[in-house]
This record gives sequence, structure tokens and C-alpha cells, in this order.
Amino acid sequence: MKPQRNWTHVLELAILGNLKQQPVHGYELKKRLAETLGPIWGVSFGSLYPALRRLERSGAIEVVEGAGIESSAPIPSTGSLRGEAATARLRRSTKPSLRTKKAYRITARGEILFDELLRDPSNGVDDRTFALQLSFCRYLSSNDRVELLQRRRAELAERLANERKPRSTGASGISIDRYTRSLADHRNASVERDLEWIDSLIEEERRIGAAETASANNTTKEAENSIQQDSISQPVAKSRQINNELGAATA
Repeated sequence: MKPQRNWTHVLELAILGNLKQQPVHGYELKKRLAETLGPIWGVSFGSLYPALRRLERSGAIEVVEGAGIESSAPIPSTGSLRGEAATARLRRSTKPSLRTKKAYRITARGEILFDELLRDPSNGVDDRTFALQLSFCRYLSSNDRVELLQRRRAELAERLANERKPRSTGASGISIDRYTRSLADHRNASVERDLEWIDSLIEEERRIGAAETASANNTTKEAENSIQQDSISQPVAKSRQINNELGAATA
């Protein structure tokens, strides 16, 4: 995937993920994206509003008109009686202006697009993109979360294998000194820690998934037993009722 296309999808995923919680104004959304994506991504209004327009045109989000907010420039005091009188007249004659803030809300189509972007394996090749996907993992099923983590693990394992290939020279043909090699070792150690972290997440996710499956099976079994018990007890109760009625009639 081309970097520009990847960035477009990442930005749209981040926008939709933040709008899933509640409608948000553009300025507030920019602040939340800075927290979600981090300062390195550098989300500006120049990239945010075109993305919002694209999503609105596609029907993924819609505009919600907010309440009018009074906005008027303050009139400073002058410090003299004549000046204060003039200021008072100016305040009375000046009407506060109203400006409407637009908020954005995700639609049903946006929910579908968010789910597609979150599941798209081609979006997870970048460290920061994976971090974004992981931050929205709560919207995935347990199986989908495991699949996402396994893809990440495979990517990290491949990266580590490539880094560990013996090299005496770099890509430019220049001999690798001990400082460059130390830097490579540091990167490898970081990848190894990430692998351990991913493995722990996969193990925990599988444990949670197994517990949820067992709970669902128990619920299903209890429901089946209840139905079976009802099917047995109802005819018995009916038979007893008939016998009682016959006995009463005979008496």
C-alpha cells in the first residue's frame, strides 16, 4: 500500500474511532487525535477537515449543528468619566454575535467502514498504525483480536530474523563498526521485548476467549436442561390434575 493511502486510512480510522464515543466538534477532535496518534503524526486542520469532508461525502459521518455560542470582543475601560460614559453607550449598542459550532457524528455506514479499516491487515505494517489498531481492540471480537496480534507477531518475528542475519558491511558497503552494531543490538532487544509482550497479550486473549466460550456453553446447557425439565414436568402435572379431577368427580 502507498504511504499516502495508508495515512489516509489511518486518519479515517482514528477519526471514526473517536466519534464512536460521542459527537465531537472539529477543534476538540483535533485535540483527541493528537492524544490518540501522538505528536509525531502531526495532525493539522489542513489534513483533518479534508478527511472530515471525505467521510461526510461518503456518508460515514454527519454534521450535527451545535447550539449558538455568544461571541463578542471585550470593550476595555478608559479610566475617565467621559470615556466610561462613551463605553457604556457602546456596550448597549453592540449586540453579541452568534456563531454555530459544528459537531460530527458517526453513522451506521461509518460504523461499517470503521470495522473494515480496523480489520484491514494492510493497515498494520507500521508500528504506530498497530498501536492505533490496538487502542480500538475493544471493538473487535476475541478471535479477531487474536488474529490481529498474531499478524503483528509474524511481522515482528520476520523483522527480527532479518536483523539477525550476519553482516560485515552495511547496505552502502561500509564496514559496520561496534557502535552501529550496538545500535542494531538495541533494536533487536526492543523487538524481542515487543514479541514477549505480544505473546502475553495472545495468551491472555485466548484465556479470556476460552472462559467466555465455557460460560456461553454453560448457559446453553442450562437452557436446554430447563426446556427438557419443563417438557417432562408439564405432562406429569397435567396427568396429576386429570387424576385429581376424576377422583373428585367419583367422590
